[in-house]
Amino acid sequence: MALRIKSRWHGETERSLEEIAGALAVISWRIAQEYAINLHGQDFIYRDDQQRMDVIAEYLIFQLQIMDRLAYQQFELTDDDRQKLSLSLDNKLASHIQDNSLDLFGPGDYIPGFFAKLNERGAEYAKYSYTDEGPSYPFMRHLGYEMQQTMGLEGENRWVIDQVMDKDGLEVNRKLRRAMEDLFDEPFKFRSLVFDWHNKRREYPPF
Repeated sequence: MALRIKSRWHGETERSLEEIAGALAVISWRIAQEYAINLHGQDFIYRDDQQRMDVIAEYLIFQLQIMDRLAYQQFELTDDDRQKLSLSLDNKLASHIQDNSLDLFGPGDYIPGFFAKLNERGAEYAKYSYTDEGPSYPFMRHLGYEMQQTMGLEGENRWVIDQVMDKDGLEVNRKLRRAMEDLFDEPFKFRSLVFDWHNKRREYPPF
């Protein structure tokens, strides 16, 4: 069952970047959970809760790349504002990882592992383009590849790359983009400028 994602604000109050980041963190966490559950509903098998959490983390990282691209390309945030939004999102989602991992796995510091993976994936996704039509084919293929690495090749799991690339990942992008447009309350516009993502990626500080 698809989750209903509420993204619009009540009233016409001005929102800070911190407030927008908080709302986007909640929305992206719910989307990641929804599509982790969906894989199980499509008969893909989770070995354990750690594997399920790893899938959620991959979807979160995928969404963070999209939000960073949209912040620059569609909403035209300044470099400083984009950095503030991105770091706030990183930390809020790391907090979600920490809280949920404590519930599932017991005491521990789960944030450094998430940030390490985020740094690694950020450098990898930086090679791929995002346009007004969404993530490029290599962008989507990388998500599918990482999901395949996470889920393994046993049984039905060997087909997870197709499910993620051809359907689930595209739906994640559409839902997230719609939510971001609602929160920024901006008409559609898109930069087609060439941007050096390698030079703009940031190292994620400890939480």
